[in-house]
Amino acid sequence: MSSSPWSHSRRAGVADDVDFAIRGNDLQFVEIELDSGESAVAEAGAFVWKDAAIEMTTVFGDGSDGDGGGLMGKLLGAGKRLVTGASLFTTVFTHHGHGKARVAFAAPVPGTILPLKLSDLGGTLICQKDSFLAAARGVSIGIAFQRRIMTGLFGGEGFVMQRLDGDGWVFVQMGGTLVERELAPGEQLHVDTGCLAAYTPSVDFDLVRAGGVRSVLFGGEGLFFARLTGPGKVWIQSLPFARLAGRVVAAAIPGGGSNRGEGSVLGPLGDFIDGNR
Repeated sequence: MSSSPWSHSRRAGVADDVDFAIRGNDLQFVEIELDSGESAVAEAGAFVWKDAAIEMTTVFGDGSDGDGGGLMGKLLGAGKRLVTGASLFTTVFTHHGHGKARVAFAAPVPGTILPLKLSDLGGTLICQKDSFLAAARGVSIGIAFQRRIMTGLFGGEGFVMQRLDGDGWVFVQMGGTLVERELAPGEQLHVDTGCLAAYTPSVDFDLVRAGGVRSVLFGGEGLFFARLTGPGKVWIQSLPFARLAGRVVAAAIPGGGSNRGEGSVLGPLGDFIDGNR
Protein backbone atom coordinates (compact mmCIF):
# COMPACT_ATOMS: atom_id res chain seq x y z
CA MET A 1 0.00 0.00 0.00
CA SER A 2 3.02 2.31 0.00
CA SER A 3 2.24 3.41 -3.56
CA SER A 4 -1.39 4.13 -2.68
CA PRO A 5 -2.84 7.33 -1.23
CA TRP A 6 -4.57 5.21 1.41
CA SER A 7 -3.19 5.31 4.93
CA HIS A 8 -3.88 2.45 7.34
CA SER A 9 -4.41 2.46 11.09
CA ARG A 10 -3.48 -0.56 13.18
CA ARG A 11 -5.59 -1.64 16.11
CA ALA A 12 -4.12 -0.39 19.38
CA GLY A 13 -7.17 -0.49 21.68
CA VAL A 14 -10.87 0.27 21.44
CA ALA A 15 -10.99 2.25 18.21
CA ASP A 16 -11.87 0.60 14.91
CA ASP A 17 -9.17 0.20 12.28
CA VAL A 18 -9.75 2.38 9.23
CA ASP A 19 -8.03 3.15 5.95
CA PHE A 20 -8.39 6.67 4.63
CA ALA A 21 -7.34 9.13 1.94
CA ILE A 22 -7.53 12.93 1.92
CA ARG A 23 -8.79 14.24 -1.43
CA GLY A 24 -8.44 17.73 -2.86
CA ASN A 25 -6.36 20.79 -2.01
CA ASP A 26 -8.34 23.82 -0.75
CA LEU A 27 -11.79 22.19 -0.61
CA GLN A 28 -10.87 18.84 0.84
CA PHE A 29 -12.82 15.75 1.80
CA VAL A 30 -11.74 12.55 3.55
CA GLU A 31 -12.59 9.17 2.10
CA ILE A 32 -12.67 6.38 4.71
CA GLU A 33 -12.51 2.70 3.80
CA LEU A 34 -14.20 0.28 6.21
CA ASP A 35 -13.91 -3.48 6.57
CA SER A 36 -17.02 -5.49 7.42
CA GLY A 37 -18.26 -4.53 10.89
CA GLU A 38 -16.19 -1.37 11.17
CA SER A 39 -17.71 2.07 11.74
CA ALA A 40 -16.85 5.73 11.34
CA VAL A 41 -18.47 8.57 13.29
CA ALA A 42 -19.01 11.99 11.67
CA GLU A 43 -20.30 15.43 12.53
CA ALA A 44 -23.89 15.98 11.39
CA GLY A 45 -23.95 17.48 7.89
CA ALA A 46 -20.45 16.33 6.90
CA PHE A 47 -21.60 13.35 4.78
CA VAL A 48 -20.87 13.42 1.03
CA TRP A 49 -21.36 9.89 -0.30
CA LYS A 50 -21.15 6.21 0.67
CA ASP A 51 -21.29 2.72 -0.77
CA ALA A 52 -24.69 1.08 -0.39
CA ALA A 53 -23.37 -1.59 2.01
CA ILE A 54 -22.71 1.09 4.63
CA GLU A 55 -25.64 1.78 6.94
CA MET A 56 -26.15 5.27 8.38
CA THR A 57 -27.52 5.71 11.92
CA THR A 58 -28.04 8.93 13.89
CA VAL A 59 -27.25 8.69 17.62
CA PHE A 60 -27.14 10.90 20.69
CA GLY A 61 -23.67 12.07 21.69
CA ASP A 62 -20.48 10.93 20.00
CA GLY A 63 -21.33 7.26 19.42
CA SER A 64 -18.08 6.17 21.07
CA ASP A 65 -19.75 3.59 23.33
CA GLY A 66 -21.85 1.92 20.66
CA ASP A 67 -25.03 0.72 22.35
CA GLY A 68 -23.53 0.85 25.84
CA GLY A 69 -23.34 3.58 28.43
CA GLY A 70 -27.06 3.71 29.17
CA LEU A 71 -29.38 6.68 28.87
CA MET A 72 -27.39 8.89 31.24
CA GLY A 73 -24.18 8.24 29.34
CA LYS A 74 -25.82 9.17 26.06
CA LEU A 75 -27.34 12.34 27.55
CA LEU A 76 -23.97 13.34 29.00
CA GLY A 77 -22.26 12.83 25.65
CA ALA A 78 -24.93 14.87 23.86
CA GLY A 79 -24.70 17.61 26.49
CA LYS A 80 -20.95 17.91 26.02
CA ARG A 81 -21.44 18.38 22.30
CA LEU A 82 -24.11 21.04 22.87
CA VAL A 83 -21.73 23.07 25.08
CA THR A 84 -19.14 23.15 22.29
CA GLY A 85 -21.74 24.43 19.82
CA ALA A 86 -22.07 21.14 17.95
CA SER A 87 -25.25 19.22 17.22
CA LEU A 88 -26.78 16.95 19.86
CA PHE A 89 -26.41 14.12 17.37
CA THR A 90 -23.63 12.42 15.47
CA THR A 91 -23.96 10.05 12.55
CA VAL A 92 -22.48 6.54 12.68
CA PHE A 93 -21.66 4.79 9.39
CA THR A 94 -21.25 0.98 9.72
CA HIS A 95 -20.23 -1.46 7.00
CA HIS A 96 -22.60 -4.45 7.17
CA GLY A 97 -21.59 -6.07 3.88
CA HIS A 98 -18.60 -8.11 2.74
CA GLY A 99 -15.18 -6.93 1.66
CA LYS A 100 -14.51 -3.20 1.83
CA ALA A 101 -16.75 -0.16 1.43
CA ARG A 102 -16.12 3.57 1.45
CA VAL A 103 -17.74 6.68 2.88
CA ALA A 104 -16.69 10.31 2.40
CA PHE A 105 -16.98 13.44 4.54
CA ALA A 106 -16.23 17.04 3.56
CA ALA A 107 -15.14 20.11 5.50
CA PRO A 108 -17.69 22.97 5.35
CA VAL A 109 -15.12 25.72 4.72
CA PRO A 110 -11.97 26.10 2.58
CA GLY A 111 -8.98 24.75 4.41
CA THR A 112 -7.24 21.57 5.48
CA ILE A 113 -8.42 18.24 6.87
CA LEU A 114 -5.81 17.01 9.34
CA PRO A 115 -5.65 13.26 10.11
CA LEU A 116 -4.22 12.50 13.56
CA LYS A 117 -3.68 9.20 15.39
CA LEU A 118 -4.56 9.87 19.02
CA SER A 119 -2.34 7.07 20.28
CA ASP A 120 0.64 8.98 18.82
CA LEU A 121 -0.38 12.08 20.83
CA GLY A 122 -0.78 10.45 24.22
CA GLY A 123 -4.47 9.71 23.67
CA THR A 124 -5.86 13.28 23.78
CA LEU A 125 -6.14 16.30 21.49
CA ILE A 126 -7.55 19.74 22.39
CA CYS A 127 -8.99 21.59 19.38
CA GLN A 128 -11.29 24.46 18.44
CA LYS A 129 -14.92 23.70 19.23
CA ASP A 130 -15.96 23.40 15.57
CA SER A 131 -12.95 21.40 14.40
CA PHE A 132 -14.17 17.80 14.66
CA LEU A 133 -15.18 16.31 11.31
CA ALA A 134 -15.03 12.51 11.63
CA ALA A 135 -13.28 9.69 13.47
CA ALA A 136 -13.00 5.95 13.78
CA ARG A 137 -15.64 4.58 16.13
CA GLY A 138 -14.28 4.51 19.67
CA VAL A 139 -13.06 8.11 19.84
CA SER A 140 -14.75 10.14 22.59
CA ILE A 141 -15.70 13.79 21.98
CA GLY A 142 -15.82 15.96 25.09
CA ILE A 143 -15.18 19.53 26.25
CA ALA A 144 -12.10 21.32 27.56
CA PHE A 145 -12.62 24.45 29.67
CA GLN A 146 -9.79 26.88 30.35
CA ARG A 147 -9.31 26.92 34.12
CA ARG A 148 -7.72 30.33 34.58
CA ILE A 149 -10.26 33.11 35.26
CA MET A 150 -8.62 35.63 32.93
CA THR A 151 -8.44 33.07 30.15
CA GLY A 152 -12.11 32.25 30.62
CA LEU A 153 -13.16 35.90 30.54
CA PHE A 154 -11.01 37.07 27.63
CA GLY A 155 -9.97 33.91 25.82
CA GLY A 156 -12.58 34.27 23.06
CA GLU A 157 -12.64 31.15 20.89
CA GLY A 158 -10.12 29.52 23.23
CA PHE A 159 -12.40 29.45 26.29
CA VAL A 160 -14.44 26.34 25.43
CA MET A 161 -12.72 23.82 23.18
CA GLN A 162 -13.28 20.23 22.08
CA ARG A 163 -11.41 17.37 23.74
CA LEU A 164 -10.90 14.23 21.66
CA ASP A 165 -9.89 11.09 23.58
CA GLY A 166 -9.03 7.60 22.39
CA ASP A 167 -6.40 5.72 20.44
CA GLY A 168 -7.76 5.85 16.89
CA TRP A 169 -7.75 8.19 13.92
CA VAL A 170 -9.54 11.53 14.10
CA PHE A 171 -10.06 13.99 11.25
CA VAL A 172 -10.20 17.66 12.23
CA GLN A 173 -10.90 20.58 9.91
CA MET A 174 -8.73 23.69 9.93
CA GLY A 175 -9.42 26.95 8.10
CA GLY A 176 -6.99 28.17 5.47
CA THR A 177 -3.39 26.96 5.59
CA LEU A 178 -2.19 24.80 8.48
CA VAL A 179 1.12 25.09 10.34
CA GLU A 180 2.39 22.55 12.89
CA ARG A 181 4.82 23.67 15.59
CA GLU A 182 6.71 21.46 18.04
CA LEU A 183 7.44 23.44 21.21
CA ALA A 184 10.40 22.54 23.39
CA PRO A 185 10.02 22.63 27.20
CA GLY A 186 9.58 26.26 28.24
CA GLU A 187 9.39 27.53 24.65
CA GLN A 188 6.58 30.06 24.16
CA LEU A 189 4.46 31.01 21.16
CA HIS A 190 1.92 33.86 20.83
CA VAL A 191 -1.10 33.07 18.63
CA ASP A 192 -4.40 34.82 17.88
CA THR A 193 -7.01 32.90 19.88
CA GLY A 194 -9.03 32.21 16.74
CA CYS A 195 -6.01 30.96 14.81
CA LEU A 196 -5.13 28.41 17.49
CA ALA A 197 -6.52 25.25 15.89
CA ALA A 198 -5.34 22.48 18.20
CA TYR A 199 -2.70 21.48 20.73
CA THR A 200 -1.66 18.54 22.89
CA PRO A 201 -2.56 18.64 26.61
CA SER A 202 1.09 18.99 27.65
CA VAL A 203 1.05 22.54 26.23
CA ASP A 204 0.10 25.24 28.75
CA PHE A 205 -2.55 27.69 27.48
CA ASP A 206 -2.60 31.22 28.93
CA LEU A 207 -3.19 34.80 27.77
CA VAL A 208 -0.78 37.69 27.31
CA ARG A 209 -1.76 41.30 26.55
CA ALA A 210 -1.51 42.17 22.87
CA GLY A 211 0.41 45.41 23.43
CA GLY A 212 0.07 48.97 24.65
CA VAL A 213 -3.05 51.13 24.68
CA ARG A 214 -2.54 52.25 21.07
CA SER A 215 -2.26 48.68 19.84
CA VAL A 216 -5.38 47.67 21.75
CA LEU A 217 -7.47 50.58 20.45
CA PHE A 218 -6.28 50.76 16.85
CA GLY A 219 -4.45 47.53 16.08
CA GLY A 220 -7.59 45.49 15.45
CA GLU A 221 -6.04 42.37 17.00
CA GLY A 222 -8.03 42.25 20.25
CA LEU A 223 -6.87 42.64 23.84
CA PHE A 224 -4.95 39.39 24.25
CA PHE A 225 -2.95 36.74 22.44
CA ALA A 226 -2.94 33.07 23.37
CA ARG A 227 0.38 32.28 25.05
CA LEU A 228 1.35 28.65 24.52
CA THR A 229 4.20 27.15 26.53
CA GLY A 230 5.82 23.83 25.63
CA PRO A 231 6.51 21.02 25.59
CA GLY A 232 4.05 19.73 23.02
CA LYS A 233 2.59 20.18 19.57
CA VAL A 234 0.53 23.15 18.35
CA TRP A 235 -1.45 23.50 15.11
CA ILE A 236 -2.20 26.98 13.77
CA GLN A 237 -4.84 27.83 11.14
CA SER A 238 -4.48 30.90 8.95
CA LEU A 239 -8.21 31.51 8.36
CA PRO A 240 -10.54 30.64 11.26
CA PHE A 241 -14.18 30.41 10.26
CA ALA A 242 -15.20 33.34 12.52
CA ARG A 243 -12.77 35.61 10.69
CA LEU A 244 -13.98 34.44 7.29
CA ALA A 245 -17.63 34.96 8.29
CA GLY A 246 -16.83 38.44 9.64
CA ARG A 247 -15.23 39.47 6.36
CA VAL A 248 -18.18 38.13 4.34
CA VAL A 249 -20.65 40.04 6.51
CA ALA A 250 -18.53 43.20 6.33
CA ALA A 251 -18.39 42.96 2.53
CA ALA A 252 -22.19 42.68 2.36
CA ILE A 253 -22.66 45.96 4.26
CA PRO A 254 -22.18 49.34 2.51
CA GLY A 255 -18.63 50.40 3.19
CA GLY A 256 -17.82 46.98 4.63
CA GLY A 257 -15.18 46.24 2.04
CA SER A 258 -12.60 48.52 3.60
CA ASN A 259 -9.23 47.21 4.70
CA ARG A 260 -9.48 48.25 8.36
CA GLY A 261 -8.23 45.73 10.88
CA GLU A 262 -10.72 43.42 12.51
CA GLY A 263 -12.22 44.83 15.68
CA SER A 264 -11.01 48.39 15.04
CA VAL A 265 -12.75 50.95 17.27
CA LEU A 266 -12.78 53.49 14.42
CA GLY A 267 -16.12 52.13 13.24
CA PRO A 268 -17.81 54.33 10.58
CA LEU A 269 -15.02 56.90 10.95
CA GLY A 270 -12.77 54.44 9.21
CA ASP A 271 -14.89 54.72 6.06
CA PHE A 272 -14.08 58.43 5.86
CA ILE A 273 -10.39 57.77 6.41
CA ASP A 274 -10.43 55.08 3.71
CA GLY A 275 -12.26 57.42 1.32
CA ASN A 276 -15.34 55.18 1.10
CA ARG A 277 -17.72 58.05 2.03
